[in-house]
Amino acid sequence: MSDRVRVHVWVRGRVQGVGFRAYTEAMARNAGVGGWVRNLRDGRVEAVFEGSPAAVEAMLRWCQQGSPGSQVEAVEQRCELPEGLSTFEIRPTV
Repeated sequence: MSDRVRVHVWVRGRVQGVGFRAYTEAMARNAGVGGWVRNLRDGRVEAVFEGSPAAVEAMLRWCQQGSPGSQVEAVEQRCELPEGLSTFEIRPTV
């Protein structure tokens, strides 16, 4: 059994133009979580978190609150198989 988990999330609300991606990157790096975050053209933020179950759970809890100035309305999440991501990055908008 792997000691790593991966969760793909979509965050809806006032999450663009409020530093959400930069805060997500800082929080993930601090937690030792790999993955990525990006804005979507429909106004949501999409992210992947991969790491220890406790670290990924901490990121999921953080997404419920978000960055200062954000207003999170909903977080959709899907568990996936880990891919071995060890760094975290901000990706371009799609």
